[in-house]
Amino acid sequence: MTEQPHPPTLVAVAHGSRDPRALATVNALLDRVRELRPTLPVRLGHIELNAPLLTDTLAAHPPGDAVLVPLLLSRGHHVKHDLPRAAATAPHLRVRVAAPLGPHPLLVEALLARLTEAGWRTAHGTDRATGVVLAAAGSRDPDSAADTRRTARLLSERLGGVPVVPAYASAASPTVPEALRALTARGRHRIAVASCFTAPGLFAARTAAAAPWIAAAPLGAHPALARLVLHRYDQATATPAPAPSTTAEPQLVTA
Repeated sequence: MTEQPHPPTLVAVAHGSRDPRALATVNALLDRVRELRPTLPVRLGHIELNAPLLTDTLAAHPPGDAVLVPLLLSRGHHVKHDLPRAAATAPHLRVRVAAPLGPHPLLVEALLARLTEAGWRTAHGTDRATGVVLAAAGSRDPDSAADTRRTARLLSERLGGVPVVPAYASAASPTVPEALRALTARGRHRIAVASCFTAPGLFAARTAAAAPWIAAAPLGAHPALARLVLHRYDQATATPAPAPSTTAEPQLVTA
């Protein structure tokens, strides 16, 4: 019997957080990924703040293929620069960098589920007093803001046309309080906050605290997010793997 080749390792890349719940949440998400695809090797690396760091995960990986799947929800500096630079420190690996998790309908499915858990009901979609703020981390990269705006539009469609305003915890505007004021000025006095964060942390807690009505929990280990992780992995593996190199940076898969 011919031995089947090993699939490229899925290396999930989390940002990292000082909140002790973040690591447990990411591990729970990866457990769901493993349940969906038991034969797939799955590892974890962090950009900062938590062990294992991504560079350590890659250094410990035996020679072969790996796909970095950012557990981040838009394009930005981490996805475009930090991940390829980390991959370049592992010349023994052929590394592909997958697209971030958003925007995508599966991300919107998870966002809607968390809003529903927090108290959102279908009837709110017909109430002209309701609105939603989509709270994200924020980035100075215009592509990141474009991705978040696209996610907000997709969520608005799923909510039946309820206005969804993207807002940011740092580095970009509007802030969550500014978005709340903008919706209030439009006559939207019942405003929910959707948490566009993978795991608990300072930004998620701060934006939830600003909510005047309901605040959704971070996406965490929602089944739709686990399916999305695998979808991004599959997209990346459909592209040719680069040859190991000490100089060339892996190309971001944006499909």
